[in-house]
Amino acid sequence: MPSDKVADLVEYIVCGLVDDESAVSLDVTDHEDGSLIEVTCSEEDAGRVIGRKGRTIKAIRTLARALGQRVGTAVDVEVVG
Repeated sequence: MPSDKVADLVEYIVCGLVDDESAVSLDVTDHEDGSLIEVTCSEEDAGRVIGRKGRTIKAIRTLARALGQRVGTAVDVEVVG
């Protein structure tokens, strides 16, 4: 699936940001109009993934959408706790 490539990129970036890599998990849901990637991490690391004023998650979303366009799928990334 094309969304798997995007999920691999998101997981690589998120694991580089957090302290507890074992708590990171991704849930990929494919729909007709695109894919949703839900990132789950520990409470302490969620702030690192989101960043100040949401800048970090915005950058992750931008990269994910760019790769999604390249592989032919629309992608959205959400952080769940």
